[in-house]
Amino acid sequence: MVKKQKKNSRKSRASKQFNLACGRARKINASTEVETCSEQLSPFGGLLGLIKFLDIIDFKKHFEEAYIAPSRETKLGDYAMVLGILGLMFIGFNRIWHFVYIGLEPMLCGIFNVKRLPVASTYWRYLDSLQINQAQALLSIMKRLREQVWKKCRINYSRITIDIDTTVETIYGNQQGGRKGHNTKHRGKKGYRPVLCFIEQTREYIYGKLRKGETMSGEETAKVICALKSHLPSCVQEVLLRADAEFMSWLSVKAAMDEGYDFIFANKQCEPSFDSTAWYRPRPKEEAEFNSCLYQPIGWQRPCRFVVMRILRKPDKDEKQVQRELFEEDQYVYRIFCTNLNGKAHDVIENYDKRADVENLVGEAKREGLDAIPSGKFKNNYAFFQIAMLAYNLWRYFKILAHICDSKAKHFTGMKDHTIRIARLKLLMIAAKLVRSGNRDKVKYSIHDARTPALFKLYEFLDRLRFEKYQECKA
Repeated sequence: MVKKQKKNSRKSRASKQFNLACGRARKINASTEVETCSEQLSPFGGLLGLIKFLDIIDFKKHFEEAYIAPSRETKLGDYAMVLGILGLMFIGFNRIWHFVYIGLEPMLCGIFNVKRLPVASTYWRYLDSLQINQAQALLSIMKRLREQVWKKCRINYSRITIDIDTTVETIYGNQQGGRKGHNTKHRGKKGYRPVLCFIEQTREYIYGKLRKGETMSGEETAKVICALKSHLPSCVQEVLLRADAEFMSWLSVKAAMDEGYDFIFANKQCEPSFDSTAWYRPRPKEEAEFNSCLYQPIGWQRPCRFVVMRILRKPDKDEKQVQRELFEEDQYVYRIFCTNLNGKAHDVIENYDKRADVENLVGEAKREGLDAIPSGKFKNNYAFFQIAMLAYNLWRYFKILAHICDSKAKHFTGMKDHTIRIARLKLLMIAAKLVRSGNRDKVKYSIHDARTPALFKLYEFLDRLRFEKYQECKA
């Protein structure tokens, strides 16, 4: 008996590449059955890229060389404890007790080669053992990482701009160091007043510290300016400092001059006298007028250059002006700055106005963990401050590498300028399944996820950098 059959009846193999057409439509309703599976699933599949990145910059090596171990000994070691807190903040949780949500996270457990992460109280006790020495050591680690990342990314700025700003962290308990000070959102409440310094070109954190909730004095501002030099990358030759009126004092100006920095400080204290005939407008339709002069305030050792911008004050619509102001100066609003830069006054002020972006960086850093006050001891909060800023910098560097990987790809366009919240959605929160095949652990990603091809391209780029690093070590 002969049966007829169609030719080429062999089934075609399923493609392992990314294919939008594969799969079938699902039908989910109220009667859909539920079951459990034995595979380990992770919502943070992008952590594999972080591990590759840490290997490229030799994070463990620099940590072990620069970190000062606290008095408390841990079973996993200092590196695993600090890396665990960094991983928590990298994922997006900024409080220690959030470890209860990721204790069984397969990616993190695989990183530390454990079945389950230590309980949250273990990290609490370790954080309680940290002091200011550990915070200073973390700053040294950040300096080493900066050199590595700039070298790998071929960043070689000879002149950088450092924006300095202070912020307020409101506290709601009896934490040490809390003071009542300038707090616009919660007037009368105690808080901390940390100072942060950011590099404009790379938007990374370079130096800072946690402070009591008091306005900075001239001596403190001078110490911050002098401390910046030891954290600069080796390729930097010139530095421009930009800060608000809180940094305006003779001690700050003298410290900037002694270190060889250019500076632009906002002024709300000095009252220099400007030549009334020297006011000018850079453009015919410009509303603002500009001027400059040399002026030596009382107590200063030498005169400095002051530039000013004035805008005609506009009367309120509801208020009728019965008579003119007695003095001509009352008709204007002034913005005065102290600087050692040459050039036109309007160019100097336009340069200072670019400092407005530092407010976005400070706000982002606060959302990433600075607003979380974990302990009642000031020394513990001081160390936690630097851990939070280290996690912030890791995200900055990771985004720069993703941008360099394929600047033409739509998925990574403008990645280095995106906020961490957006980058976390694109680079971290990608579903993954951990399987064991051939006595080896593997991480699998869905071919239906539109982010998978770009993620694989990033991993290939990171693997190339790792290979180049090993070749250099052998040579």
